[in-house]
Amino acid sequence: MAKDPVCKMEVEPEASAGSASYKGTTYYFCSANCKNKFEADPAGVLAPEQKPPAQAQSSLKQEKKDKTKGLKTITLALTGLSCASCVSKIEKALTGVNGVEKATVNLATEKATITFDPKTVNKEALVKKIQDTGYNVPSTINKVTFKLGGMTCASCVQTIEGALKKAKGVLTASVNLATEKATVEFDAALTNAAALEKVIDGTGYSVVKKQAGAKEKDDKDKDLIKLDKAKRLLTYALIPETVIMVMMMVHFMVAPLPYYNIIVAVLGFPIVFILGWPTHRSSLRALRHGRANMDVLISFGSAPPYIMGLAVFFFPAASFMEMATTIVTFHLVGRYLEVKAKGRASQAIKKLLQLGAKTARIIIDGKETEVPIEDVEEGDIMVVRPGEKIPTDGLIVEGKSAIDESMATGESMPVKKEQGDDAIGATINQNGLLKVKATKVGKDTFLSQVIKMVEECQGSKVPIQEFADRITAYMVPAVLIIALSTTVSWLLFPNFFLSIISWAEPFLPWINTELGTVTLAIYAGIAVLVICCPCALGLGTPTALMVGSGIGAEKGILIRSGEAIQTIKDVHTIVFDKTGTITKGKPEITDIVTLGGYEEDELLRLAASVEAGSEHPLGQAIVKGTMEKGIKLIALQGFESITGKGVKAVLDGKEVQIGSTKLLEDAGIEPSVKDTMARLEDEAKTAMLVIIDKKVAGIIAVADTLKDDSVQAIKELEKMGIQTAMITGDNERTGKAIAAKVGISRVLAEVLPEDKVAEIRRLQDEVGVVAMVGDGINDAPALKQANIGIAIGTGTDIAIESSDITLVRGDLSSVVTAIKLSQATFKKIKQNYFWAWFYNVVAIPLAAVGLLHAMIGVAAMAFSSVNVVWNSLRLRKVNIGGTDSTDTTGRR
Repeated sequence: MAKDPVCKMEVEPEASAGSASYKGTTYYFCSANCKNKFEADPAGVLAPEQKPPAQAQSSLKQEKKDKTKGLKTITLALTGLSCASCVSKIEKALTGVNGVEKATVNLATEKATITFDPKTVNKEALVKKIQDTGYNVPSTINKVTFKLGGMTCASCVQTIEGALKKAKGVLTASVNLATEKATVEFDAALTNAAALEKVIDGTGYSVVKKQAGAKEKDDKDKDLIKLDKAKRLLTYALIPETVIMVMMMVHFMVAPLPYYNIIVAVLGFPIVFILGWPTHRSSLRALRHGRANMDVLISFGSAPPYIMGLAVFFFPAASFMEMATTIVTFHLVGRYLEVKAKGRASQAIKKLLQLGAKTARIIIDGKETEVPIEDVEEGDIMVVRPGEKIPTDGLIVEGKSAIDESMATGESMPVKKEQGDDAIGATINQNGLLKVKATKVGKDTFLSQVIKMVEECQGSKVPIQEFADRITAYMVPAVLIIALSTTVSWLLFPNFFLSIISWAEPFLPWINTELGTVTLAIYAGIAVLVICCPCALGLGTPTALMVGSGIGAEKGILIRSGEAIQTIKDVHTIVFDKTGTITKGKPEITDIVTLGGYEEDELLRLAASVEAGSEHPLGQAIVKGTMEKGIKLIALQGFESITGKGVKAVLDGKEVQIGSTKLLEDAGIEPSVKDTMARLEDEAKTAMLVIIDKKVAGIIAVADTLKDDSVQAIKELEKMGIQTAMITGDNERTGKAIAAKVGISRVLAEVLPEDKVAEIRRLQDEVGVVAMVGDGINDAPALKQANIGIAIGTGTDIAIESSDITLVRGDLSSVVTAIKLSQATFKKIKQNYFWAWFYNVVAIPLAAVGLLHAMIGVAAMAFSSVNVVWNSLRLRKVNIGGTDSTDTTGRR
């Protein structure tokens, strides 16, 4: 590889634009322009730059250092480059961007290296600038999810997240304690999954890899294994612990028992050091990597007290062995209950995984053959008998039936389907033999998309969680300091603390002021250690999201992220697209008004013949209505669409125009015609003029029927204090008439599809947080612009990627249910955080002054974590409306 002496670009000698020799050295050039510049003045090109004086040079170095401080350098792959002029064009465009310090494009490697200030400009803006110059940047952004092992509390989450976010090429990283998964978005040009695994391993945790051939349904077995292990450890601990507790009560409250300390030491050793070994191993690993998690607190609260308790065999001293065994046992109780509750919270994904068919019968060489679902390919014809699941998404090519789509929509009423209709995989064919052509398989199916969306929601974070995460990162180290300070304070100021516990001794049976100061100091320090519970903070959001997203999936409501749940509570206005959202999206002819002596059938024949050349839904409604009457159409000539006015064509020598009053605004329209059109528009109908040879021949009115639940849904939203608006391309009179029918308070009329984004933006400037409800396909840009995009549709027609919330059913009541579900979920998240913080804020000071025994502290700690999970599970009892799906997991 040689370097062009003019532009300093690296070039291959064989692929260079030319070469030149100077003083025995051959130089290669990227372009003829560079070659000409060199040959004109080779000495000037090659002359070394004069170095500034040493003092100035030092100053320049410092200036350069200050200037580059905080800058970021990225490398982007490019496509479309063909010559040196492409290089110059891109470099010039990039260096002209505010915040870009330096941009270098390499033609040979087709890469751009850009140094910029991330506070001024971001990567997305740089990519757009390159695209604006006519070149492309292939997407290298990938997302990977790792199953993690070894996590025990919120501190673990912070450790892994922090390491991943600092790794080269990582854009976002989110670790979920409840699901024990890490979701990482990264630039594949800078890093890969293997490198990220090493980052996780470097923190002391592990990535749990799937066995070859393993399926996602095996996750259920893993959860059962985890639960069985926790139960086994707890059972083994409870037997000797029960003996110790009974002996302790007899020994201290009835009569001293012989060999009491020896028996406690023997029974306690396996509890603390064998059954508690997983906890100690986790704490040792954490300390080895320079961090502290909840297991460190448990280890410090159990192992040292047990060892200190052995002193009773050598000289008179208090025994801490009973406390050590109780701490470990209660910790195991908490772990077992937590695993069990987390398993219940994650049932949604497991149920969804179980819904899919395991096998399919496909036609091969004219014969039915049963194959595993993994072997079904696009284009295969599947045979589905009554009572069987449709194996994968497809198109019905033969037969008709009623299909139970409750697993997708939450609606228990079967849906009639026939040839030409779409069928969703995993739904139930109730009656009739169907032949279905597979159109989507594997990860592309509707069920797979639902599972993916639910998992994304469960793995996401709510903005309110960020503050809790920052505090949690310092919580365990802070508690270690508080515990040490507590012990020292007791030793330095015993009288102060004794006065407090003496006051409480009459009504708190575990307080004993006769114990020595050292013993009381140790008790207080250990109590502080074991009573702290960062787990409750770490589980507050993920468990609520797990339960909430699961409930949503059962009701046909798919929530993409936790951020949507928090944002939706602040929504001021919800904007509804009219066609297909408020209305059924199937307009029909409602009125035909003839003028100028034309008959209805003739008027329809001419109008429909012209509209046959249009793809507009209203035009197609006229065509459909005419053909249903058996009226034959006429071949048209010279079809033309007049933007914003209508359409026209020539039929049998006549010029026929159909559209709004704007078609004749120059010639004028009779007052009676205007009155008729106004009357129809006041009835929420779209009235269109039929003009033949510049004269009004009639009016055809078309209307779309409101969805059955639109009025009730809008009424309920308004009752909740949320303003409603409708956005439509209709004129203002028609728009207001429809809005009045449904109860919507605001109309955004005559808005073209390309102007919807601007209207949403203007509304955001006016009222604040805005949600947009649309079909998710035509409205995708507006859905993205809105603070919350809600895609509404049916089955596989939904553009899931364009929305924050996707409603599988096509009715507006789902919007109300989605908002209530989001509000209820966020309320649970706030409750979880309140109780977690309240517990820690109250319990730690009480333990520090000696009012809480360590045994009670560890029990309270275990209860705190479980309470957060159980509180999330109570979300299932909240009445949010909507139709629950039936349990289809037991069906074949």
